[in-house]
Amino acid sequence: MLHVNGITGGYGKEPIVNNISFHVNKGEVLGILGPNGSGKSTLLKIVSGILPKQSGTVQIDGQDSGVYSQKEFARKVAVLPQLHAHAFSHTVKDTVALGRYPHQSGLFSTWSKEDERAVNEALAYTGITRYKDTAIELLSGGEQQRVFVAQALAQEAPILLLDEPTNHLDIAHQQQLLDTIRNHAVEKGVTVISVFHDVNLASLYCDRLLLMDRGQIAIIGDPQDVIQEAIIASVYNARVKTQPHPELPKPQMTLLPDTMEETEQPVVRKKDIVISSDNVSLRAINPLKTVSSAVHNPGTGWYRSFVNRHVDVDYNPSDVKAEMAEYLQQRDFHLSDTVGMMTAVTTEHAEVEEYRGDFGSVIIMVTAGVGNAVDVSQSLHRDRPERIGTINTWVIVNGHLSDEAFIQAMITATEAKTKAMHTENIEDPLTGTIATGTSTDSLLVAATQTGEQLPYAGPITPLGKLIGHGVYDCTVRAITAYKKAKGWT
Repeated sequence: MLHVNGITGGYGKEPIVNNISFHVNKGEVLGILGPNGSGKSTLLKIVSGILPKQSGTVQIDGQDSGVYSQKEFARKVAVLPQLHAHAFSHTVKDTVALGRYPHQSGLFSTWSKEDERAVNEALAYTGITRYKDTAIELLSGGEQQRVFVAQALAQEAPILLLDEPTNHLDIAHQQQLLDTIRNHAVEKGVTVISVFHDVNLASLYCDRLLLMDRGQIAIIGDPQDVIQEAIIASVYNARVKTQPHPELPKPQMTLLPDTMEETEQPVVRKKDIVISSDNVSLRAINPLKTVSSAVHNPGTGWYRSFVNRHVDVDYNPSDVKAEMAEYLQQRDFHLSDTVGMMTAVTTEHAEVEEYRGDFGSVIIMVTAGVGNAVDVSQSLHRDRPERIGTINTWVIVNGHLSDEAFIQAMITATEAKTKAMHTENIEDPLTGTIATGTSTDSLLVAATQTGEQLPYAGPITPLGKLIGHGVYDCTVRAITAYKKAKGWT
């Protein structure tokens, strides 16, 4: 659809962009990224013909862009520049209607039903129909931006060039506008090239990204190939961390500031865990990075409070999460800062111990009820509704865990729990085979993220050895306490 070959150019004799080549297919969205001054807007202006090129070619539908007249070019390419000047006062609708100029044979002397449709559709697309009779200078900067995007859409050109289209927009309007542009590309086969300031937005809405650095292409490719920590750090001179989007197969980037002074995180000790008949709780001074299968705030995050709550065996509210949230609030646990588990086991029988190593220490907490133990290898054949039977495990690490270490810590802890079940000869009552856990086990791994870097937590690593020994030890002790309470010994 659009081919750029060896473009060099800028504002004077000294070029700003050098030897740029790329192509964009029909219906594709290409995002242009780069630091301030890298040549993003200059490149777009050369492609659009606003700035002359010193060398290279721009081809549209196989023809050099220079062969098109101004109106012919405008029927092929719609442009949304970064800044707009308002020489005259127009209503919103009249401003959007200017986008139909390339389709007129005279100064609006041939206005048609098709023109009216295109303008009204663009107004609706961008959510500004209610402003159609309002003078544009009376709108906010964000609303004005949406008007000019609507003007570009009304032009109905097969190629759309946008220079930071989300300028001045709040996050809701950013989403709405980019959803509109993305849908426009998919539904109507429009080719979109857009300059972005926000790397994460570009990743979400673009098929491919072109990253510029000092007037040249640093890399062009799929978002996952471009938004890599080493590449972004090199081009932007900034520390970043990349991670997948929670709902889409797109990378997202988090800035890691250098200006924050690193303070020493107080370590967590065994004495900080409080055991009562109602719950087991920990209130840390600073938040801990956490991965868990909890009821309240499961998944990954930073949390300061941790609760393992006792519930009755017949506990069955209509909304477990809402009831759990109410429970935490009544006990002054901040909902956004707390991880909450629940167990039918008497929490007074919780086993807590601290295990020290050269790198620091690990605190293990286990509550174990094995009356409804399950052999996971035989669970496919189970047809009885399961009752609550919980082994809840906390692994609190005074150290700095990598992402791999969090996952490996969960594996190591699970293996240690299973070994404890074997040692204690806990059987699945339905199959008569050795159980591997219970039907509702829950696990939490949390770390202070200060001190020694701990890249791995497998069973042969210093951290893994402590986790394996500690979880096994505490689980055996917790099962023993459970058996004693039930009169099994």
